[in-house]
Amino acid sequence: MDTVSDRRELAAAVVGLAAAGGLALSTGGQTWLTATVTRPQPLPPVTEQLTGSALAPLVPAGGLVLLAAAVALVAVRGAGRVLVGLLAAVAGGVLGWSGLRALGTDGAAAVAGVVGSGTPGSTVTTAVSAAWPVLALVAGLLAVAAGLLTVLRGRTWPGMGRRYERSTAVAATPARRPTDEDRALDAWRALDRGEDPTEGTVEQR
Repeated sequence: MDTVSDRRELAAAVVGLAAAGGLALSTGGQTWLTATVTRPQPLPPVTEQLTGSALAPLVPAGGLVLLAAAVALVAVRGAGRVLVGLLAAVAGGVLGWSGLRALGTDGAAAVAGVVGSGTPGSTVTTAVSAAWPVLALVAGLLAVAAGLLTVLRGRTWPGMGRRYERSTAVAATPARRPTDEDRALDAWRALDRGEDPTEGTVEQR
């Protein structure tokens, strides 16, 4: 029962990290903020759409780290798995902080930091698509939960090497003693090779 529970925890951590990483990469490519720069006449207004990657570059980077951590959880064991859990928790914290920061940052200041100050005398109006930063925050919280679960419980989870250990144990079992039928077959094979099957029989007895 404990083995089944450990496997379920491992699967939950892997799925959680993979989902968080995929969500981070997906949200990072979406438009988080739309800015309209109104310039002095006769210059027309300019509209800029900023993605999550532009406003929060750590979001897609964190997504890649979490996807790599999901794969590493299956491949490593023991202390290595704890290190992967710590890395995933830190990446999740950075990811969540990036989403939260995007929600609380002044849109005009963010636009100025990315596209520059623009023409003197121009004004900026912004519209934030809050759903994407919120999803980045959710992805960060999910990654932190999966990472902490790995740190606390990862040492007891099974790894890929368990089935190979079983194969080695089976191979190490002693071979069965030859029967009379086996000896007869060996004698016929010796005759086919032109050998005398009785050689050495006296010494063995």
